[in-house]
Amino acid sequence: MKQMRLFTLAVILIATGTLRSTAQTTYYEVEEYTPTIYMIAVGDTMQEYDPKECRDDIIDDFKETKRHGFQQAHNPQFIFATRNNRFALGIGGMVNLRTSYDFNGAMGNIDFIPYDIPMTKGYSSRQRVMMDASTSKVFMKAIINSRLLGRVVVFTDMDFRGGEQFTYIPRLRSAYVQLCGLTIGRDVTTFCDLAAAPKTIDFQGPNAYNFAFNEMIRYEYSFLRHHLTVGVAAEMPSVNATYGEHFSSIYQRVPDGIAYLQFAWGENRSSHIRATGVIRDMYLHDNLRGRNTTQVGWGVQLSGHIDLGRWVDLYMNGVYGRGITPYIQDLSGSPYDFAYDPQNPERIQTMPMWGWQAAAQINIVPGVCWLSGGYSEVRLEKHNGYLTENQYHKGNYIFGNAFCNVTKNFTVAVEYLHGSRQDMSGKKGNANRVSLMAQYNF
Repeated sequence: MKQMRLFTLAVILIATGTLRSTAQTTYYEVEEYTPTIYMIAVGDTMQEYDPKECRDDIIDDFKETKRHGFQQAHNPQFIFATRNNRFALGIGGMVNLRTSYDFNGAMGNIDFIPYDIPMTKGYSSRQRVMMDASTSKVFMKAIINSRLLGRVVVFTDMDFRGGEQFTYIPRLRSAYVQLCGLTIGRDVTTFCDLAAAPKTIDFQGPNAYNFAFNEMIRYEYSFLRHHLTVGVAAEMPSVNATYGEHFSSIYQRVPDGIAYLQFAWGENRSSHIRATGVIRDMYLHDNLRGRNTTQVGWGVQLSGHIDLGRWVDLYMNGVYGRGITPYIQDLSGSPYDFAYDPQNPERIQTMPMWGWQAAAQINIVPGVCWLSGGYSEVRLEKHNGYLTENQYHKGNYIFGNAFCNVTKNFTVAVEYLHGSRQDMSGKKGNANRVSLMAQYNF
């Protein structure tokens, strides 16, 4: 509640300014960025141009369109561009190796997910050592400066998590086009606030966060000199539920509707608070009555990031809703969007769920070394008696880590994670993990 009051106070301090429409992010990169740029002559090869001016324009395009926040790609180190900067193609990626050791409870997932913590400890779930490179990725980013449409961004990236653990099958993460405020394609869900989550070695991140990819059409508009941003989106629905004997799953017919309002402040708009909502119309078939019916799911979220100067950053999000498992990390894929009513099995009901996370980052050497830690919690609540004693009730996620940029492109880190799961009966399971990471960006 204390964090909520701080964010409310920040909203009251809004500054007014001149209207400006843009689809670009309000965060701007401040560190030195010196990619290798290959100039390509198109048309008249004798056309005169200023190499320095052209290079500066290309670099500015990539810096201003970079996404900041959880698991976002760095700027590419190799760029191919025309001399007039009408077109530029950046190619980049990273090699990431995580080495982890689980003790006093080990889970079968390579990510640290409290929902997956075993409730019955046996000889096989006490300790585990693991090495994983599946989060390594490659990406391509094209920027077209069109006379008609303005700046157009085309982005696609992939990692190696498309199959079972340690199979290293390529997986498409993002593939989208941005123009005139629109994002069309596959991207991180609009319900996710990318800048509201701390950096972790753990690929999953805090269990109350909501990092997930989805197909969408989204429109965003910034005004008041980037202080305010609004966004609306229609996204591909994904439903996981417990149907019982009297209901059956069918194809979904209505996209999820998501909207947000964000207020940013501070130098380069580096601090912000965001309010987000989602509405879901989930279809299913009523076997008893021989007709299709729907359940309405909904969720709200308050999230943000506060930059306290060069030395401290604060992160938070709180989410509550009914039938929104795709938008809460710990519950994603679990069958709790809706379930039958045990008191009346002929009736279906959405399930209430909520979570929150808060974290802080202390910059020992700004931009080079930092320490961070935080806490996250997710709860699934009973409704009309549904959820048996051995089903999930809540999960906790605690982390502490240290990151160091050895060079501009090489990062090492160490992290400790503690998680717990509690079932409706009160029975608890725990897990602990220590991880080391080495990452090289190219």
